[in-house]
Amino acid sequence: MTPDQAIREARQEGRENLRPVYLLVGEERHLASDVVRALREATLEGATPGLNDEQMIAGESNVDAVLGAARTLPMFAKRRWVLLRSLERWDAAEGKKAQSDALDKLAEYVEKPSPTTTLVLVAQKLDKRRKLYTLGQKSGCLVLCDPLTRDALPAWISQTARQRGNELAPGVADLLAELAGPELSPVADALERVALFAGPGAQITEDHVAECVVRLRPATVWELVDAVGRRDAGAALTALARVYDPQDRGLRLVGVLAWSARQLIKFESAIRAGQSPEDAAKRAGAPPFKARDLKRQSDRIPRQEMEQWLETLAAADLALKGGSKRPPRAVLEHAILGLAKPRAAAARRGGP
Repeated sequence: MTPDQAIREARQEGRENLRPVYLLVGEERHLASDVVRALREATLEGATPGLNDEQMIAGESNVDAVLGAARTLPMFAKRRWVLLRSLERWDAAEGKKAQSDALDKLAEYVEKPSPTTTLVLVAQKLDKRRKLYTLGQKSGCLVLCDPLTRDALPAWISQTARQRGNELAPGVADLLAELAGPELSPVADALERVALFAGPGAQITEDHVAECVVRLRPATVWELVDAVGRRDAGAALTALARVYDPQDRGLRLVGVLAWSARQLIKFESAIRAGQSPEDAAKRAGAPPFKARDLKRQSDRIPRQEMEQWLETLAAADLALKGGSKRPPRAVLEHAILGLAKPRAAAARRGGP
């Protein structure tokens, strides 16, 4: 079961049809938190707060206490809510038979659960060979909360924005994914700030992202991209000086540059497939008015070189995050000079 399916089950089926056990496994905590919140609201709807709600952590509470809470009848309500976090603590208990046996006891409970309790078990990791895991698969109560891939992240951002009542302008979901991803918590935080700034029902644009997240205008970044495309190292360094932010060491700038490079690659692929510049811009996630600039850039910069840009920017990102002892500004300048290096000089050095 996916997190979306679990949330829909909680919101649409109602308390009468909630499963007695949900096993949430995966490292994406934001997805797990969304599922936990939806299941708790559905379970405790109309119940007196505090009487039927218990939360425990594996290792701090023993399994008998968890099972005792799960088997307790609800008080003045139809269902009880029991949440057990950090289940992986028991899974990782090599050589500690008592803790390892805790998972087997939970598996026994899953086979004969209390019909008046919603027991939610949460683990970042769990051995798939465990009986508890295989029972979760067999019964359909296993909810996989795995991290989203980079390709899937923009769709999640667009869906979340629509749920808030905001539509995104072309390219904005991909831009937010580049700037705040890959973990969902910072992405959700960035989206919330941008949506509040734009206002209820308003379309979220690149300018809103520039104000609330990156604090530099994508148009200004395109000046830097344009200078690099012209092999004008002086103009590129001048543009870098205008957009460099020492507070974030240039990390967001690298993100916007990578986003711009990917837009160019998508645009060039669409043009090569025979699409018009306007349709190619749409496919690249860019507004139609950018079609002319994208066409000019893609005509000037070979596809192989665009891909090399992404490699150079990935190396710069790693260096800025602690992979180099050089000052952040020097790291960026070195990367920009590498991007703006004339093709002939690159070829003599074995580059693209």
